[in-house]
Amino acid sequence: MEKLFFSLQVRHILCEKHSKIMEALDKLTVENMRFDKVAELYSEDKAKQGGSLGWMNRGSMVGDFQDAAFALQPSTLDNPIFTNPPIKTKFGYHIILVEGRK
Repeated sequence: MEKLFFSLQVRHILCEKHSKIMEALDKLTVENMRFDKVAELYSEDKAKQGGSLGWMNRGSMVGDFQDAAFALQPSTLDNPIFTNPPIKTKFGYHIILVEGRK
């Protein structure tokens, strides 16, 4: 039986403009910059501390963000697995990384 997870330790990069999130994605994929460093440079929200949103519960995230986050395998900043292409929500475009789940 598959284990259901209710909380995720989430990081993200949020940009209002598609062109800016694609620039951030380029830093991650082409230049292999660390996710937290790219978040500090590009993210336009309160999660500038390396993009960390901390532990978030199922139901506390907007629909598409939550669906994408729960679909991701947990990974590390050194070996990241993140949403590509970015996820669009009412807040803008997100690149999401999950560090843990419980």
